Amino acid sequence: MKKKALNGLPTHVAIIMDGNGRWASRRALPRFLGHRQGVKALKKVVRYASKRGISALTVYAFSTENWTRPKEEVDFLLDLMQKTFVAEIEELHREGVRIQLAGDRASLNEEILKIWHGAEEITAQNQGLTLNVAFNYGGRQEILHVVQTLAKQVAQGEIALDAISEQTIANLLYTQPTPDPDLIIRTGGEMRLSNFLLWQAAYSEFYVTDVLWPDFDEDDFERALQDYAGRERRFGQVLAKEQ
Repeated sequence: MKKKALNGLPTHVAIIMDGNGRWASRRALPRFLGHRQGVKALKKVVRYASKRGISALTVYAFSTENWTRPKEEVDFLLDLMQKTFVAEIEELHREGVRIQLAGDRASLNEEILKIWHGAEEITAQNQGLTLNVAFNYGGRQEILHVVQTLAKQVAQGEIALDAISEQTIANLLYTQPTPDPDLIIRTGGEMRLSNFLLWQAAYSEFYVTDVLWPDFDEDDFERALQDYAGRERRFGQVLAKEQ
């Protein structure tokens, strides 16, 4: 018997957008066409999340490991990112979307950073959906960044060792100030996090679908939201009626 829904809609949804390459391969198309179709899916999902009143959406766009892909594919992805922002930023701004880069900025070149800074600056005061784009992102690298930052602060006497808490760490995460995701969706059927939001996902609900990302649409998104709404989140606790 299905338990009574306790959650309603999630406040923060994170998505591992997997399957662009497989989508293209199944159609005997070049991989870059899968990425281009994936951008179209992302546009639909961003606008649907905003329509449904979700506060934050974090999408896994480009991982730190993606730099090891063939140069032609990496160059295409970077060019696609730039063209997408140029084409979409004004409309997203009009719709009240706030854009934030969630990733390692230190290793990005000035040209890429200029794109991100421009998008963040234009949308900084928007009060609608917060769109965290996990670009040049890796969960382990993020945690390493936090550890190094705190170690430096301790060494310089800026913070006492015993003053470090979970909140201290959370304040230094790339996704800050967005709260941890309530729901993480992965398309393409794989059952793994792939180095995504390792700290933030501690109590997230997971939803995996076999639908490849380019085919993921508003109906698929709504199914994930309704599945979430039917779950009871316990955060490690035992409900009183079960004691």
